Amino acid sequence: MKAIVKNKTSQEVLLQVKDDRRLLANVPDKSNTRTNRDRRGGRYVKKDAGNVNDFVKNQQAGIRYKVNYRVEVTCIKKKEKRVFHCYGIDISMTGILLRIDNKADVEYMKHTDKIRLKFEITPGSMPEGMEMKVRIPAKIARIQKEPEGVYFCGLAFEQGLSAYSDLKKGRYTLMISSLLLFFIIGFITLMRAESVIYFKFNKWLYLYSIIAATFLLSKYLFGFLYREVPVDMDYSPGVSILIPCFNEEEWIQKTILSCVNQDYSIDKLEVIIIDDCSSDKSVEKIEEIVARLHKEGKQFSAEDRVKVIVQKKNAGKREALARGVEEAKHALVVFVDSDSFLNPFAIRHLVQPFKDPKMGGVAGRTDVANTYTNSLTKMQAVRYYIAFRIMKASEAYFDTVTCLSGPLACYRKEIVLKNRRAWLNQSFLGQKATFGDDRAMTNFVLRNYRTGYQDSAVCSTVVPSQYKVFLKQQMRWKRSWLRESLLAGKFMWKKEPFAALTFYMGLIVPVAAPIVVLYNLIYVPLFHRVFPTAFLVGIFLMAALMSVAQLLLRKSSTWLFGMLFCLYYEAVLLWQMPVAWFTFWKSTWGTRMTPSDEKEQKEKADKAKKKSKKEINKS
Repeated sequence: MKAIVKNKTSQEVLLQVKDDRRLLANVPDKSNTRTNRDRRGGRYVKKDAGNVNDFVKNQQAGIRYKVNYRVEVTCIKKKEKRVFHCYGIDISMTGILLRIDNKADVEYMKHTDKIRLKFEITPGSMPEGMEMKVRIPAKIARIQKEPEGVYFCGLAFEQGLSAYSDLKKGRYTLMISSLLLFFIIGFITLMRAESVIYFKFNKWLYLYSIIAATFLLSKYLFGFLYREVPVDMDYSPGVSILIPCFNEEEWIQKTILSCVNQDYSIDKLEVIIIDDCSSDKSVEKIEEIVARLHKEGKQFSAEDRVKVIVQKKNAGKREALARGVEEAKHALVVFVDSDSFLNPFAIRHLVQPFKDPKMGGVAGRTDVANTYTNSLTKMQAVRYYIAFRIMKASEAYFDTVTCLSGPLACYRKEIVLKNRRAWLNQSFLGQKATFGDDRAMTNFVLRNYRTGYQDSAVCSTVVPSQYKVFLKQQMRWKRSWLRESLLAGKFMWKKEPFAALTFYMGLIVPVAAPIVVLYNLIYVPLFHRVFPTAFLVGIFLMAALMSVAQLLLRKSSTWLFGMLFCLYYEAVLLWQMPVAWFTFWKSTWGTRMTPSDEKEQKEKADKAKKKSKKEINKS
């Protein structure tokens, strides 16, 4: 039976975490007499990075996920063996809760010598990479009888699922993916060596292929060399989390809770929600969850730390964020999208690079929350992971991350305030910039400061599950990427030489890609009567590189969708770039009904009415 539960409103498939009986289970004790490590594991009381990491892993292992697994239970008592079936209703890395209907099975299990469980962790029921068939010994932790005669039996695994996974598939996955990676990189290198040999026959084409390969392989190299800044428990600067909201009634409560429920000192963390005059029930949802926080979170000073601002008129995301920055009382401000959900330790990890006084902004890692909704979301899951864990990580190696992404990014407040006016009034070729706020602010920071990436600061976001919405989002991103990349090109040459070189390579490759594809797939076959075998093999290898890197680093069953994404990119997304060149002025979002979208929709409706009237008059 499938263990994935769908959201009732949108039918998005999200990981189903079992609710904690405490609304703010991860917020430290207000009195500071006991830390979360004291409350949840006395062995993790020392304030060194190693123990902090152990504590985080221990907490993650204790997260329970609601499932519906059919479980085979084998009980062995001396030479006797009894097998029965039941259902697992929730699971963690350390144990599983079974629902057993037969009293005789429970009684036999109580007095057995050994218990072995057999079940399958289905994709989407636990974090990515954990999907597998499991045969594992366990022991009874507790048994509870319900009035209906049903028994709930909690069993602890003799070996944690994480360690079990490493033994069962980790070594094989590592070996296979490493060999594939070695083969792919070697083959790409040989092909590019051929480009050098034949360079004189078509200088521009072979130059592009050399640049593209060098750019891509260098990204993977420095992505693998990247190391995050370790946690220092003595370093916890004041942080203000800002959540701009516009028509996000479905997810806003989950976002707010994830931001408040952080393992961080309560006197150094505040959350400000800025509603940009939503036309749905967002304000009601915000007020509802904030009222609950004020009531149930008194011991954590929620009433003093959670603030709501409702804009009188819709002014855009930048205005909402700027308003929040003005109200923020701490030195660091964190921007969080209204459909993104923070890991309980995200803020503690995110602030660590700011120990460097020259660090101006830091991006966290964004995972896809609705990975298993359909093929489109699976493709995006691989793309997001590689974009952050490889691409941003490689930029962070040189402290030059070019986009501190909207779902989770932290800035020094003084830098944002200093550039506030220029950010709000930004225009490009006479047109006001209404989106791409994250890239624009990153450029302001990057001019004079360093920008970083912290892979352990994790949030998850809901991505488009419909192709129409996805394509509109990608078009908006390409327009903002084109605008901000051209602006960044004015100062990136001042940065570390290799970082600057790869930046300009990264600007050339996607801009020229449509021309190169047309040349290889259309011009060469038609005019030279040559099938573009080498070009197609090159595309396949680039796609395989993404998928294999996903398999190596995450061990997820979605890895093959990386290849599908690359093929989809070449067939569809690539051709958005030429359109973006000539429609940079458009201000519509496409993924939500902003005033610009409403205006465009109205104009289209008016045109349709006029066209209809003309046809009626003609007839």
